[in-house]
Amino acid sequence: MSRDAASTSDGGRVDPQSRAIESLGGTWMRFWFAPADGRPLAAVRILTAALGLLLLWSYAGDLQAWFGPRGVLPADTVSQWRSRFGFSLFDGATTAAALTAVFGLTALAFGLLLLGIGTSVVAVASAVLWASLLHRGPMLAGPADDCLALLLWCVAIGQSGRHWSVDRLLADRSGRPEPAASFRSRIALSLLQVHAAAIAAAAVLAQLKGDAWWDGTAAWWLSARGGSALGGMTGLLTRSEYLTNLLTHAITLCEAFTAIGIWFAPTQRIAARTALVAWPLIGLAAGEPLWGLAMAIFAVPLAELPACGNGSTEPVATGAGATARA
Repeated sequence: MSRDAASTSDGGRVDPQSRAIESLGGTWMRFWFAPADGRPLAAVRILTAALGLLLLWSYAGDLQAWFGPRGVLPADTVSQWRSRFGFSLFDGATTAAALTAVFGLTALAFGLLLLGIGTSVVAVASAVLWASLLHRGPMLAGPADDCLALLLWCVAIGQSGRHWSVDRLLADRSGRPEPAASFRSRIALSLLQVHAAAIAAAAVLAQLKGDAWWDGTAAWWLSARGGSALGGMTGLLTRSEYLTNLLTHAITLCEAFTAIGIWFAPTQRIAARTALVAWPLIGLAAGEPLWGLAMAIFAVPLAELPACGNGSTEPVATGAGATARA
């Protein structure tokens, strides 16, 4: 029996199971490989590079104290924290001058990435140099550092320099045509969507393991921590159990909405735009403002902001809701 005959039943109708498999396969292929416009990824590139420069600034003041020739973290000691496949370009910086030079090279790469100069090479270099810095001091890395590493690799995979860049300006002056949609950009945008959902889901699951998030007192505990934007509200939260519970459960619900809502057509844009506001506020409440900014960057392509529009009717990021749109 032929494949076509096997997929039909009485009256020549298509077997529902075969139709479902074909639909699932088509959705999977569209999600990962349907050509996508590069403007949303260009916005991610600019924001990611700016965040990278902020995080580099946080390392700059103590660079020699941590990683210098007489620093707290000698390269030989740190290498024991890594897997055998881990490496760092900073390991070869055995003098103060060499360390400053490699660190300056990392800052230069982020600056070029921000401007979009030699983006295809600079994006990869930025990702490698940032990973090297994290591997040089893995015990110092915070959630914002790890999120930046993911963002940089997504930018490197996609063609993020095709818009809003010096590269594009030079291409326009030389008469090269406007870039077409690219499957590489689609892969990068899909990876951003997957990571946005995964990190949000991990945050929710981690919180729900603690009683404070169930009984509604977590907001008070956050306010009592140093660095939290809720620090000035400790007294108010102590007096108002209702407000404490409201803030606690609002944080969890926003995170859950990001993890689930970005996969469905009716809620994807709403969830992403909510994340643009909610994640920076959650980061401030948790005392990790740069982590909150990093999480907001993941949501930028899904928010379908006018400045990031692709000029077509196809959605920027195709998720589980793509079937509903088709």
